Amino acid sequence: MSDPLLRALDHYVVLEPAGAERILTAAETLAWLETQLGELGALPADLRGLPTATQQAMRLLETACELELEPGRTIQWFAVRVEPPS
Repeated sequence: MSDPLLRALDHYVVLEPAGAERILTAAETLAWLETQLGELGALPADLRGLPTATQQAMRLLETACELELEPGRTIQWFAVRVEPPS
């Protein structure tokens, strides 16, 4: 299980094989993950029981930091703090 502090963060850096790193909001990262999952041929086993793409993406966001799209092609995301904590 990920650290609860990470789930409280509002931004993520996302890395794609053919692109530069981008900083996205949590909502944008969730939508990005939904898109990536929609392009997969088969979902990872731990996501198959979840009924919606949003729930699947949320599970990934909370429990992982990478997803292999195909052999040798992986996307990654990492929580980042854009502003210092108050």
